[in-house]
Amino acid sequence: DEKEKFEPTVFRDTIVQGLNEAGNDLEAIAKFLDATGSRLDYRRYADTLFDILVAGSMLAPGGTRIDDNDKTKMTNHCVFFADEDHDAIRNYAQVSKD
Repeated sequence: DEKEKFEPTVFRDTIVQGLNEAGNDLEAIAKFLDATGSRLDYRRYADTLFDILVAGSMLAPGGTRIDDNDKTKMTNHCVFFADEDHDAIRNYAQVSKD
């Protein structure tokens, strides 16, 4: 869809939906991000993608989330919701950099 390439909120919704559908399987998340990268402009929305992978949703200036507590606009598959141990954080970092 052309809107996914030019609307940051549509980009967010597409990424969040894919992450949520992938469940807790980091390998499925990596495959989703790889496949989606061919049709979405990750460079244009690098900040938004980073916000989602780290905080779970888009961030406003100052660091507050722009999701209005709408569960369809946020994901728990991000660094902020990872278990607080070294291996869990490393797994998220490896998915994000691939």
